[in-house]
Amino acid sequence: MQSSTGIAGGLATRKRRMSQDRSRDRSKGICIIYAFVAAALYALSTPSSKVLLKDVPPTMMAAFLYLGAALGIVLLKLAGVSKPRKSEKLSRQDLPYTIGMVVLDIAAPILLMVGLTRTTASSASLLNNFEIVATSLIAMTIFGEAISKRMWLGIALITVSSIILSCGDWHTLSFSWGSILVLLATICWGLENNCTRMISSKDTYEIVFIKGLFSGLGSLAIAFLCGEKIPGAGLLACILALGILAYGLSIFFYIRAQSGIGAARTSAYYAVAPFVGALLSHVFLGESLSGQYLVALVIMIAGTVVVIRDTLGKD
Repeated sequence: MQSSTGIAGGLATRKRRMSQDRSRDRSKGICIIYAFVAAALYALSTPSSKVLLKDVPPTMMAAFLYLGAALGIVLLKLAGVSKPRKSEKLSRQDLPYTIGMVVLDIAAPILLMVGLTRTTASSASLLNNFEIVATSLIAMTIFGEAISKRMWLGIALITVSSIILSCGDWHTLSFSWGSILVLLATICWGLENNCTRMISSKDTYEIVFIKGLFSGLGSLAIAFLCGEKIPGAGLLACILALGILAYGLSIFFYIRAQSGIGAARTSAYYAVAPFVGALLSHVFLGESLSGQYLVALVIMIAGTVVVIRDTLGKD
């Protein structure tokens, strides 16, 4: 017969395991909330930028959005927010990927801001999901990652939706230059995602700060070369605040989510951001819902659901 001491020990072990399981579940639940918060914060960027671009040149806008992100990370450090995990600093071997990340982060937001001046914020928000396609195809062709049949289906649906959103006039089969510029921005971010992935095991705070500071300064130099002027103090404060929220804090919560549920699942939950952005565009900017847009929306939702289910490993 089992002794009373052994029974008590077994019960204590089971209780500890149950407590640990509850703690892990609670931690994962918090990380899922972080992922959705990151998506919601980033979703603010497209409709808000559309409004600010009425008074701010696009390249200058992109510059101060990223400088706002760098400022946000500095503020988090000053507030004593702890790091998700301890990591090594970037090394000389990481330099090619770091440079690639910065250069692409200069090009992408400029293309997005210019595109926003030529298309609706709601369409631009949905087109942002083409980043999933670009990231996956670049990962496969350049970095040798495999893509499942289900992911191919999701890529096809998102691509079809993006083509529909890019068509300015179905009768003449003309394309919207604004939409094309947004798609080019997502391709830049898709390549940037793969560059960042190669250094993602290093200090995430250092990576985010470098992204924000040097991408912002690079865009600022281009803005000056193009003859753009720094906006007034009020507008500048609004852009920096948007950069802190939609870029800086969004990336921070994205990293916190990654530390608990992994990169793949975080990316899947983050895919809701374009739909939140599109909804905000309709609610606050009063953009109309055309039949063409609704068809693209349905196809985009279907494609995104397929991608999420593939990423989460669900049947």
